[in-house]
Amino acid sequence: MPRPGPINAKPLSILLNDVFSDAYAKQGFAARELVTRWNEIAGERIAAYCEPLKMQWPRPVEGQPQEPATLVLRVEGPMALEIQHSSDVILERVNRFFGWHAVGRLTIRQAPLSRRNQPKPRHAPDPKAVAREAEGLTEVEDDDLRAALARLGASIKRN
Repeated sequence: MPRPGPINAKPLSILLNDVFSDAYAKQGFAARELVTRWNEIAGERIAAYCEPLKMQWPRPVEGQPQEPATLVLRVEGPMALEIQHSSDVILERVNRFFGWHAVGRLTIRQAPLSRRNQPKPRHAPDPKAVAREAEGLTEVEDDDLRAALARLGASIKRN
């Protein structure tokens, strides 16, 4: 009985690379890393409320340098104003990622995010742990401050 030959299995990411590249290219993304690494590029605080939707490139004019693109961001409702105020920071981070002045302005579309990574719900710390922390805070005179510090200490130790 002949022995089977070596298995030439390729990772799924390599097989689907062209499919994903075409899908991202239709949305104007030269590199899909802008979407897949958005948390790293924009920062956790900004990425929690917005995500890149597409890039709109102006038509090239013959003999003129290529003008920068417009990055369209999907932003959750009330955070649109905050993201608009952070637009300079976002543009700087995106252009630093590309290594050149690829994006010149942002456009905001208010819509629910796709939520690939749901944030973990925050739970109140265990009351017993809070009580143990409060025992060590006898020198704090303000009751509200002591309770807040005890909750903070219990939350930090939990994580």
